[in-house]
Amino acid sequence: MVQGVGFRFHTMQKAQQLYLTGYAENLADGRVCVYAEGEMNHLQNLVDWLEEGPPSANVSSITVEWQDYTGMNDFTIR
Repeated sequence: MVQGVGFRFHTMQKAQQLYLTGYAENLADGRVCVYAEGEMNHLQNLVDWLEEGPPSANVSSITVEWQDYTGMNDFTIR
């Protein structure tokens, strides 16, 4: 559950620093879905960061699912 901590915004900033494309969106159940594309080492850096999140967040768990590249152009908040 991530409400009021700027999780999507901070995720977008981190993804942009890592030259990743994709998006971060809130789900109806209070979780956040992050879809990212880019170089594998940059993706792993984002996964490592997501395990901690921004300073104001309390991340209890993440689930990672690797998928095929689709060619997104930038990283956005949905």
